[in-house]
Amino acid sequence: MFKAVLNDPNILKTSFDAISSIVDEVQMQADNEGLRLDALDRSHITFVHLELKSDLFDEFSCIKPLKINVDTEELMKVLKRAKSDDIVELSTDEGNLIVTFEGEARRRFKIRLIDIEYEAPSPPELEYPTEFEVPFSLLKDSIQDIDIFSDKIALMVDKDKFISSAEGEFGDANIEYLHGEKIENKAKSVFSLEKIKEMLKADKFSDTVTLKLGNDMPLNLSLKMVTEDGELSFLLAPRIESEE
Repeated sequence: MFKAVLNDPNILKTSFDAISSIVDEVQMQADNEGLRLDALDRSHITFVHLELKSDLFDEFSCIKPLKINVDTEELMKVLKRAKSDDIVELSTDEGNLIVTFEGEARRRFKIRLIDIEYEAPSPPELEYPTEFEVPFSLLKDSIQDIDIFSDKIALMVDKDKFISSAEGEFGDANIEYLHGEKIENKAKSVFSLEKIKEMLKADKFSDTVTLKLGNDMPLNLSLKMVTEDGELSFLLAPRIESEE
């Protein structure tokens, strides 16, 4: 038996808004510790990890470990129907994920489970020379600023500043942020702007973003709840074409 009740549907909506933009299907794994998923997009450019601990939920029970294979687009269609004051309940029966919204009315949706032939991937173990936090709003604004001129973004950090920049055919943009953290190494990589925009759809998950950067290394972007009961993180491969 599996049942998870949450009084804030935005947690699931904002998570799967980003996840469904990146991967078509996921295998959610449930056990008595909570819900989690690991997935890799078809192009092997973006890895996504979601963990929602059982303490995050108002009610959570999972008698034995369970794999829930779903089409992310179909799940997102249902989650979009949640109202901000709804209580959302997840459960399963033979062959379905059941999503119930309890509010002005009780609304119940069954999403057919799918066959996934592969095991959930594991993230690569990487050691980064830098790790720092920036406000989510600042990173999102930076992406929109860069989007004016280019489809790729250079992210750089040194001991004082975090810098987002791009050079395009018709202009360039440069955004500097004093991070105030102890960073000894300078690091820089170039990434697809569109891929980062997909991640930042999860704008209600956390007010801050933890970034890990290395020279021509994947971007590690992590969103953590203040309570530490939830984490949504991404790994994005760099564009090694480097800037001219």
